[in-house]
Amino acid sequence: MTELQKPVPLKGRSLLKENDFTKEEFEALIDYAITLKSYKHKGIAHRFLEGKNIALLFEKTSTRTRAAFTVASIDLGAHPEFLGKNDIQLGKKESVEDTAKVLGRMFDGIEFRGFSQEVVESLAEHSGVPVWNGLTDTWHPTQMLADYMTVKENFGHLEGINLTYIGDGRNNMAHSLMVAGAMLGVNVRICTPQSLFPNQTFVDMARQRGEKDGGSVMVTDNIEEAVKDAHVIYTDVWVSMGEESEFETRVNLLKDYQVNKQLMRQTGREDTIFLHCLPAFHDTQTLYGKEIEEKYGIGEMEVTDEVFRSPQSKVFDQAENRMHTIKSVIASTLT
Repeated sequence: MTELQKPVPLKGRSLLKENDFTKEEFEALIDYAITLKSYKHKGIAHRFLEGKNIALLFEKTSTRTRAAFTVASIDLGAHPEFLGKNDIQLGKKESVEDTAKVLGRMFDGIEFRGFSQEVVESLAEHSGVPVWNGLTDTWHPTQMLADYMTVKENFGHLEGINLTYIGDGRNNMAHSLMVAGAMLGVNVRICTPQSLFPNQTFVDMARQRGEKDGGSVMVTDNIEEAVKDAHVIYTDVWVSMGEESEFETRVNLLKDYQVNKQLMRQTGREDTIFLHCLPAFHDTQTLYGKEIEEKYGIGEMEVTDEVFRSPQSKVFDQAENRMHTIKSVIASTLT
């Protein structure tokens, strides 16, 4: 019988943002996820959380986050309970504090995916159980674990990796990639038009972590400079949820920042990989894609279909790794 490796000793901790963790803790969660992935693929049971109950709170819709938390919970022996925005009174008829206290009496852990970072922080403050940030407008820590796990799987290490994020520099992905990368020893370059440069508060936070942990941060609008010698090219949608009215403006700003074959060749490396947190608008096989093509004559947005489907693209490994890394977090903070 296989002797199972124990989870990372983080019992009772919440995962609210990357900056709450040390370099060693964050990379340990990644390494443990790699172990759990091997158990999953070999069919080795790892039910560390028999009898536990987990609340999944979703203000925002989701494919990967909901599926990952659900399967991760079940694989670990826990029961996940989905609570959508129309299922509970969170912030409407009941305060976040009161909701947190109720859920904390019934559940062993709480996942929250929504808009406000203040809500997930309040849930953690008042529930008395571990709370995990499945995405807010400010941070996306569970995505970071999956992203950097995928990088480590492909290159064998994280320190010294050059990762270029190209697109909207003001969103939660840019914030999280900078801070998580800098604290893992990665050289993160944010490539975006000057009007979309990230808030200096997050840049400063990331650079402070880089000085301590070995990574670095560059913010530039120069594509050639940003992609040179990049091990990883990363992009995200040009228009985030709630910003649809800005679509035409954003397209005009970012059309030269599309990830295509020419840009991938500019890295000068043959081993460069492409990552995207998904969903990606790389073709017109969605209602949204068809609507954009009809309105603006664009069939491919932040990434071309050619790159998205190429051998360099690791986006579906990355999506699968959401489950393994979330499993690592749940197991480590509840056992």
